[in-house]
Amino acid sequence: MKVLFISLGCDKNLVDSEFMLGKLTKHQYTVTDDETEADVIVINTCCFIHDAKEESIQSVLEMARYRTEGSCKALIVCGCLAQRYQDEILTEIPEVDAVLGTNSTERIIEAIEKVLQGEKYQAYDPLQGIESREAGRNVSTGGHYAHLKIAEGCDKHCTYCIIPSIRGEYRSVPMEELIAQTRELAAGGVKELILVAQETTMYGVDLYGKKSLHLLLNELNQIPGLYWIRLMYCYPEEIYDELIAAIRDNDKVCHYIDMPIQHINSDILRRMGRRTDRQMLIDKINALRDAIPDIALRTTLICGFPGETEEQHEELMQFVNDTEFDRLGAFTYSPEENTPAAEFPDQIDEEIKEEWQADVMELQEEVIMDKNEDMIGRELYVMIEGKVADENAYIGRSYRDAPDIDGYVFVNTDQELMSGDFAKVKIIGAYEYDLIGELV
Repeated sequence: MKVLFISLGCDKNLVDSEFMLGKLTKHQYTVTDDETEADVIVINTCCFIHDAKEESIQSVLEMARYRTEGSCKALIVCGCLAQRYQDEILTEIPEVDAVLGTNSTERIIEAIEKVLQGEKYQAYDPLQGIESREAGRNVSTGGHYAHLKIAEGCDKHCTYCIIPSIRGEYRSVPMEELIAQTRELAAGGVKELILVAQETTMYGVDLYGKKSLHLLLNELNQIPGLYWIRLMYCYPEEIYDELIAAIRDNDKVCHYIDMPIQHINSDILRRMGRRTDRQMLIDKINALRDAIPDIALRTTLICGFPGETEEQHEELMQFVNDTEFDRLGAFTYSPEENTPAAEFPDQIDEEIKEEWQADVMELQEEVIMDKNEDMIGRELYVMIEGKVADENAYIGRSYRDAPDIDGYVFVNTDQELMSGDFAKVKIIGAYEYDLIGELV
């Protein structure tokens, strides 16, 4: 049978999708990208913010018509939207045959078999523990890089975030399982491993009684075949000295860290339920840069949180200007039902939120342009992602660039390169977010 798989939302969701795909292909399902010929359609959904929820609902509605008009015999909805709206989906969209919660994706085969027997199917396993992963995973990112989900859930309970109620409490994946997954990925040609979780920095506390991300990095660094190990979603208050040392001292660990701070004003941070303040954030940034001078710092910010004032927005702007993050994304605040912040007074008009978000991104564009111009003359190793059509040039990424969210390095050369190759490149030019280089 042919299965169409749609994976929405974050890279943590993508890992779940890839394991489900691996399970399906192991059971003799054939993957297709044509919805008109699919016997089974699986949608792994997201509902982190309003726009993500709307995208997920729209995707389900679009695929529903193939259940009634096409060859589709089973329409399966799983992931965050399925967990959050357990009964509404089957009631409001009768074309949906099965719904799997966030901790039930290992039941994908059982769900399809039940549906093909004429039954509706629902599975919502308790949001405790970690799903046991059968060996085998269909990496969908091109083969030369992959994500490693090291934990599930979150214990932070930020006032704007619905994730703890959808994904459950923080649960680390045992280290031996992560090492085995990584060995399998590296043997399959993966050269860059991107560590992800709702929060990577708390890895191991529940299993080993202490933060153990640095120990995991030490182990992964020894696996043959890997060239880069990249860290995402490191909460600033949880970054610790041994972790900084592990980033600095392990040769495969990129001098790169994604550290979402969300704001700099201490009062807003308190009302967000964040466990930092202005001075703590400044101290953490200084500690990282002092220990690892060439580290690339990425962060995310929320603009227009309830009660934010013009003065607090200007404080954030000044901080962005002074700190000069290497990578930065700014997003407008999205009020999510059943979160405390959605009920806060002094909600900000959407127009003002969008104006403030545009302010931050325009300023960051100036910051990154200056930083990119400072890169001219430097030599960097670049992972090749593909070729520029009709030109003697390739698209690549340096250690400073995570896939899909950061910039690129365009490499001019007459030599033939392949995706996944590493090339030493001298930077000769800069755009707002991208660099131009030539092969050394």
